[in-house]
Amino acid sequence: MKADRRAALLGLGAGAAALAGGGAALAFREPPLPPGPLAGADLARGHRLRQGRFPAPSREEHVGLVIAGGGISGLSAGWTLAEAGFDDFALLELEDDAGGNARSGRNAVSAYPLGAHYLPIPNREATALRRMLRRMGMIVGEANGVPVYDPMQLCADLQERLLWRGRWQEGLVPRTGLTAKDKADLAAFDAEMARARAAIGSDGRPAFATPTAYSSADPAWRALDRQTFAGWLDARGLTSPVLRAHVRYSMRDDYGTEPEHVSAWAGVHYWAGRRGFAAPDVADNVLTWPGGNGHLAGLMAKRLGDRVRPGRIVHAVSRTDSGVAIDSFDVARGETVRTHAHAAILAMPLFVTARLVPEIDAKPCTYAPWIVANVTVAQPPRGTGVPLAWDNVSTTSESLGYVVATHQDASALAGATVLTWYLPLSTMAPASARRLMLERPADEWKRIVRDDLLAMHPDLDIGEIALWRWGHAMIRPTPGYVWGAAPRHRVEPPLFLGHSDLSGLSLFEEAHFHGTQAAEAAMTTLGHAHETLI
Repeated sequence: MKADRRAALLGLGAGAAALAGGGAALAFREPPLPPGPLAGADLARGHRLRQGRFPAPSREEHVGLVIAGGGISGLSAGWTLAEAGFDDFALLELEDDAGGNARSGRNAVSAYPLGAHYLPIPNREATALRRMLRRMGMIVGEANGVPVYDPMQLCADLQERLLWRGRWQEGLVPRTGLTAKDKADLAAFDAEMARARAAIGSDGRPAFATPTAYSSADPAWRALDRQTFAGWLDARGLTSPVLRAHVRYSMRDDYGTEPEHVSAWAGVHYWAGRRGFAAPDVADNVLTWPGGNGHLAGLMAKRLGDRVRPGRIVHAVSRTDSGVAIDSFDVARGETVRTHAHAAILAMPLFVTARLVPEIDAKPCTYAPWIVANVTVAQPPRGTGVPLAWDNVSTTSESLGYVVATHQDASALAGATVLTWYLPLSTMAPASARRLMLERPADEWKRIVRDDLLAMHPDLDIGEIALWRWGHAMIRPTPGYVWGAAPRHRVEPPLFLGHSDLSGLSLFEEAHFHGTQAAEAAMTTLGHAHETLI
């Protein structure tokens, strides 16, 4: 049955049409699919940017600095400017809402994530991020030299559970029914990750840091970026199917990419790069909210106020005698606006930035497409074994399982809730996956989502399935990108780059770092005094 479900998920099987081969199938009447919209990043605007043909500017405006792009990097740049008292800026965002892949939605039951849904407790080196979390009231004090986090914003128990051999267990690594090889490989892998996590380079930096810019430059560690993570495991004889399944889940979860296409450096970083700087009992926890990281994006956007200008498709960037000129198409007014500024931060994915400035070569950049479904159910899911967790994963599914939007609310243990279900389209080339994502009808995607959830919970009462498509959800950390291609992306002032693509890891911490760094560099160039946190 797993193979059949895998084929359906990958578009390799004929789905319900395959049942037509027998008489019993002819009598089958599929129940109606749940209602719900199909949405996603604005394809029409994105394709218009690719095609060009915008009208000439008919209106002009002047600001000190422009931020092009309103994802977490752009919002972080704006936050940094605002905190430093630099108020003369505007953030231009293509979509109607800022936040990038951290955006959220809401229905009558709950807010829910449309993409990224948590933030790990930041490392000691993430000084700028901790400053922001303190200003947001998420860090509420300090004890014995480490930050104290608001417990109401830390993930409540149970954090994770895994459906393994028909029973739910706590954690995401199977613990029962393991062979001697499984146990040996899991132990050896844990030892390797512990060694990497504790390693300090000759330059005094951690071998694996978050943000990655603080990682050691030792060649011995960075050489891992030139091989695949699957090859790294093979070289160590770590072939246990249980271990490899867990590694696959993890790589698809953070990078939307199979281990065969993830660099070994990025693969090891998943386990070795996070050392939460907090009391031991919460250091491995995460911050999460019903709307996922949309909560953070909303707070950041609120801080910027009307400096955020949505519905603006930036389509031309040029240097001028006084700085830069940014042309953007105002969707609501149907006109092109030319914004004159002394500097600009380009906080867009690099494949977009490359269309605007000749210095950027986006050929090394590849992006993972995802399908996200927010599924409204009448009652929380049940199951044999441990109770419902925030993150719920099945070993018999091609999906990454689901998170529960109302998990943080102790009063919401019964009644309707929203399950956010994730599927990275990682088993085919990204371009092919994007075509499949666009060509497959909404009802087929709903059928995949419904059948996958019912395989985990046969008695689940599904009321709505709201689909969201991400064609370019995140940069893929393929071999040679993190420490090869990524550092070569550069522009000269008064232009500044700020995006997680510059790390090769589409993580909140990376986006925040690059946005903050770009804002500080811009303020230095413009002569605005500020405290550096980078």
